[in-house]
Amino acid sequence: MRKKLFDGEAKVMEIIWAKSPISAKEISLIASETIGWNKNTTYTVIKKLEAKGFICRTDPGFICTPLVSQSEIQKAEAASLVRKVFGGSRKALFSALLEDEPLSEEEIKELHKLIDKG
Repeated sequence: MRKKLFDGEAKVMEIIWAKSPISAKEISLIASETIGWNKNTTYTVIKKLEAKGFICRTDPGFICTPLVSQSEIQKAEAASLVRKVFGGSRKALFSALLEDEPLSEEEIKELHKLIDKG
């Protein structure tokens, strides 16, 4: 897995995943509307994402495309959470998730399918 994706970087990646390929200017406009960031903040984060190998920027227009999928990041972050917070126990994670809120029948069926595949 690549270096850690921090919260601000994750917000920009969400924009890139949703709109890719997208110009840095467009990202800054969306970030301004949705996050309240100024252009310089957004461009700084874009440069960090590029330096870390999460995105590629090409000319003309500083077009940004992801080099890592949202699914890859989700899996890596989930694995990190299980290790850090639940001592590596996926069962403990699921117990915590299910403790306060019951699952619908549809959710139960979907989970059974996932478990059967694994």
